[in-house]
Amino acid sequence: MPHFVIDCASSILELCDEATLNEAIHKVAHSTDLFVESDIKVRVNSFDSYLVGNKQEPFIHVFTHIMQGRTTEQKAALSKAVVTKLNEMFPDIKNIAMNINDFEKATYFNKTQL
Repeated sequence: MPHFVIDCASSILELCDEATLNEAIHKVAHSTDLFVESDIKVRVNSFDSYLVGNKQEPFIHVFTHIMQGRTTEQKAALSKAVVTKLNEMFPDIKNIAMNINDFEKATYFNKTQL
């Protein structure tokens, strides 16, 4: 926890390799001091077939899943920091966004809890 899942047009990876993109988002997430660095998970899903406004325009959307407990202000700052970094990396891409979903502590379970 947390998970940063970057969905993007495959053409994005022609501008920046996947490892560099993952590391950039990892660094931004860690810089917020909201997460333990070793807990941050980042991955990319790229798509060859997609539509944005019924056109094939490049896009980046980060779906973020974190454990509940952060304030709305903290989550908004995290989203802004990630989108700002992506905008710096890809200034010509018009469609860059992020959203955050909270995991519910009461229903979350992982292997270490066995």
